[in-house]
Amino acid sequence: MQNSEALSLSAALLAVAGELTQRIHDGVTARGFEGLRPAHGFAFARLAPHGATVTDLAAHLGVTKQAASQLVDELVRKGYAERRPHPQDARARLVVLTERGRACTRAAEEAAAEAVAAWTGVLGEGDVRMLRERLLRIAPRGPVRPSW
Repeated sequence: MQNSEALSLSAALLAVAGELTQRIHDGVTARGFEGLRPAHGFAFARLAPHGATVTDLAAHLGVTKQAASQLVDELVRKGYAERRPHPQDARARLVVLTERGRACTRAAEEAAAEAVAAWTGVLGEGDVRMLRERLLRIAPRGPVRPSW
């Protein structure tokens, strides 16, 4: 692949990722979850399964512990998350999603499904499945981080 083709592919992937992030965010907002930024969704992804400490969240997002703590403060203030005692570490606090936070996560899943359904209209279902399979082969393992 020539440099110009690689650059074109890189630009297309970045554009699709940005558009997908925005469409999910817009879908979440349209479902009544306001006061959030797209970066909050990346935090929700880490908190959703079983919660996380601020240190875990900072590592997941690739930010300082102080920045993660400020983000958690904001999510707690807005009713999307709460701090609980950590079940294995008395010194730590576990940040978990509230029912509102879990509902917001479900809204994001619905918005993502709508965005991908639009791709099916352009590419067809088989090509979207193939795109998914091929991207999964090259996608890095680990957290999906916002491109700050």
